[in-house]
Amino acid sequence: MTQRERQVLQLIEADPMISQQGIADALGITRSSAAVHISNLMKKGCIAGKGYILHSGSYAVVVGGVNVDIGGRSFAPLVAADSNPGQVSVSLGGVGRNIAHNMSLMGLDVRLLTAYGDDLHGQRVAASCSELGIDLSHALRVSGGTTSTYLYLADPAGEMALAVSDMSICDRITPAYLASNLPILQNAQVIVADTNIPAESLRYLAENVNVPLFVDPVSTAKAEKLRPILSRIHTLKPNRLEAELLSGVAIESHKDVEKAADALTAMGVHRMFLSLGSDGVYAAMGEQRIWLPTIPGQMVNTTGCGDAFMAALVWAYLEGSDLETTAKAGLAAGSIAMESPETINPQMSALALRKRMG
Repeated sequence: MTQRERQVLQLIEADPMISQQGIADALGITRSSAAVHISNLMKKGCIAGKGYILHSGSYAVVVGGVNVDIGGRSFAPLVAADSNPGQVSVSLGGVGRNIAHNMSLMGLDVRLLTAYGDDLHGQRVAASCSELGIDLSHALRVSGGTTSTYLYLADPAGEMALAVSDMSICDRITPAYLASNLPILQNAQVIVADTNIPAESLRYLAENVNVPLFVDPVSTAKAEKLRPILSRIHTLKPNRLEAELLSGVAIESHKDVEKAADALTAMGVHRMFLSLGSDGVYAAMGEQRIWLPTIPGQMVNTTGCGDAFMAALVWAYLEGSDLETTAKAGLAAGSIAMESPETINPQMSALALRKRMG
């Protein structure tokens, strides 16, 4: 869906009986242009005919992992093969869940397709989603399954010394499971996926769902799953290392960033937002290229910045924003996220984004 089509769809959602001339006047285009956009939306299945009956729901779907993070931080230097006094914390995480959490705080209607166990951790996940207004009713609750868990030990400075990750339940997010939820997927306005789900499930989404697909590569190891479906991805949010892997371009300079973006665009990625840490973000779509600096904020914890960034890309897309405004929204979300000691800043909201964007 093009940016102009998104704007037309928003006008129709607000007033299903709006005329073509009304759409044209609101967007500053000709009536004939409005008619073409409406025709294209009908061909894409977003509008079901006269009276502008909309096929798409007003929600977004996140397909990805939920996690319970258990962390231990010692008070003194860690001693191997011994009990170390310290502090233990338990929190909810997972890239998909974190993105959905941020989207909910931004005021979006979110459905989360995931897999979790019927254990105590799973109960906590379900209770949290209910409290946040995230629809978990179509998630797969695995009888006797263990909810994805990440266990780590850190030294007094907070540097991780050792970790164990049990994410095998994510393998239950299969193409068959997604197929059983195809109506939910097809009627969404956006689908966000993380690469914690199997490669064949990512391929199923790319090949069977006619909805803009946003993807977070998560890591270089898991980003490899995206290579066969790059041409079907609407929005990709890689970091420097992930962009290098997928583009085949070693990024050592500003020119290399442009080359990597050109390569990914040539592979069929509709648009990308390359996160460059302290160097800001490089956004590309078609012939457009924008490099924006970071938005200042009080750095406390950078753990959840990437997940907040992706959530803001979805929020901005649904607002009908252009490439530059969307990139600013992502940077603003990252700036807000890093100001909280928690992975998700509870102060995140659409209003907070707009204020931070300026």
